[in-house]
Amino acid sequence: MEWLNFNHLHYFWAVAREGSLVRAAAELRLAPSTLSGQIRLLEGQLGVQLFTRVGRGLVMTESGRVVFRYADDIFSLGRELQDTLGGRTVGRATTLVVGIADVLPKLVASRLLEPVLRLGPTTQLVCREDKPARLLAELALHNVDVVLSDSPVGTSAPVRAFAHLLGECGVTLFGAAKLAGAARRGFPKSLEGAPVLLPTENTALRRSLELWFAEQGVRPRIVGEFEDSALLKVFGQSGYGLFPAASVIADEVVRQYQVRAIGELVGVRERFYAISTERRVKEPAVLAIAEVARTKLFAELATAPRG
Repeated sequence: MEWLNFNHLHYFWAVAREGSLVRAAAELRLAPSTLSGQIRLLEGQLGVQLFTRVGRGLVMTESGRVVFRYADDIFSLGRELQDTLGGRTVGRATTLVVGIADVLPKLVASRLLEPVLRLGPTTQLVCREDKPARLLAELALHNVDVVLSDSPVGTSAPVRAFAHLLGECGVTLFGAAKLAGAARRGFPKSLEGAPVLLPTENTALRRSLELWFAEQGVRPRIVGEFEDSALLKVFGQSGYGLFPAASVIADEVVRQYQVRAIGELVGVRERFYAISTERRVKEPAVLAIAEVARTKLFAELATAPRG
């Protein structure tokens, strides 16, 4: 069995952190040519390319990002070992990297993630927001530990992943005072021609809303479409149109954005998932997210009949 050369791995880790061969060489007190040669040896041993050159800089390849994450864990553990033996720490620090789909309501995401921050000083939370497809690609590369999304994993996903249903709730329509007052009279027929702000067409919620409008026989006037749910609410707060949000955060929406609730869209449901590469979740921080979803945020789901 050929053992990994940890000196070479450390040199790679330093270059990846600095983003520059010259700066890493200065830190390690090595000639840049020597450092470059050591990294080539590591690439030969691993059988993958770790960097590509872009302009004057170095950018990690997909394989490089995977190796960097393992290297970061290895050398963090080394520092922790020294601290523990020196009596300077208790417990092992862990980092949970969460990918948050841009369409996910930020108020829902914050409520789900609060228990992670309460796990104590040995747990660090890192949040990355992006489109679901890109987050799933990062999940495949082990650059994120779990993805929070409003839809399960599609058949075209670039990773074998499992969607764990955290909960579901209704959807309520909101609006600034003047628009809300008019919309309340004769709701939902009052939505005919009314200005609305909606999520973009590639979202599960948008498809559900369009079906609901058709069932009610109303055609609202779409004045804006948003990928970012928080930005949608900001425009709604400014009075540009009525907007939907998860009923489970209705009180927070009214309080934070100073708008009024018009009515719940009966039959429209929004679902929330934690997507991981584990069929059965074992990570304590992810289990904490699932627990707060089941017992607090979506408590009604716990007593609902199972199909």
